[in-house]
Amino acid sequence: MRILSVVALLLLGVPGLAAASPSDTDVVVHDLDTDGVADYWTPQRIAAMPTGPSAPPGTPAVDDPTGAPAPNSRTIGRLFFVDRDGEDSSCTATVVVSANRRTAVTGGHCVHTANLIGQDPRWHSKLLFVPGFRDGTKPFGQFVVRKAIVNQMWITDDQRSEYDQAFLVLDKPSDVSENIAFDRPATRFAREYGYPRAAGQPGHQGRPEFTGQRLAQCWGTPAHHPGYPGQTTDENLWGVPCDMGGGSSGGPRISGNAVVGVNIQSFNLDENGQWVPSGQGVRHLGGAQFSWRITAPLHQRASTSH
Repeated sequence: MRILSVVALLLLGVPGLAAASPSDTDVVVHDLDTDGVADYWTPQRIAAMPTGPSAPPGTPAVDDPTGAPAPNSRTIGRLFFVDRDGEDSSCTATVVVSANRRTAVTGGHCVHTANLIGQDPRWHSKLLFVPGFRDGTKPFGQFVVRKAIVNQMWITDDQRSEYDQAFLVLDKPSDVSENIAFDRPATRFAREYGYPRAAGQPGHQGRPEFTGQRLAQCWGTPAHHPGYPGQTTDENLWGVPCDMGGGSSGGPRISGNAVVGVNIQSFNLDENGQWVPSGQGVRHLGGAQFSWRITAPLHQRASTSH
């Protein structure tokens, strides 16, 4: 029911949602240069992007809850961009219900990042969203991204993972979209989707679903990221066991027929649900559960932008 109430408020212009929003200084809208973006992303440029290792010859393919092919989607797609260092890269994004019918959601670090020591933050450029990208083709067209919208906290401190989420305003409307929900219970069964360019398990490595060419998925009951040793804040991060690597960032976590979060980072947990270093325990992929406090104001601003 909350999904319907959000859409109704947006479409009718009811001020109740706006009254609950933070001040304008908490929402940052970045206008992107759209000139030449579609021409920049040639098939050759996309094919030249690096991918992870391939499995040794004869390695059997593995399809399980930690990684498997996903049906092609008209709402989930690959998001191409030039990063802060001028390198071609990609994430995943999803079209969601909105008043303007041209709003997509992804990870904050897919649109804006600082350097390795947290300094010199910059916006990414040449953002192009391709829903249903498959084997180098664009079966449902492409959308140039006109605006990127994040919380001011993500601009200020990119170590605050709970704010690692962004909304995109596309150059034209989409006929399809996913529901979006805020403050849903995080422990309900979920599926995560993405266009990973790498994977850790030999049974996944080198396959189209794990080299950015096709959509992949993981599924299960999300676990809570308890934080790293010495961390004093709970950033409300949740994720399922998953082998999807880089490129899956920004992909949706869908639960109860709605997007409730996006992939932003991996974390490993032991049998007691405690954080352990990479290579130990079980690798999870997750991100913040969407909230009325952080996510809803960003969605509202994107939904009413053109």
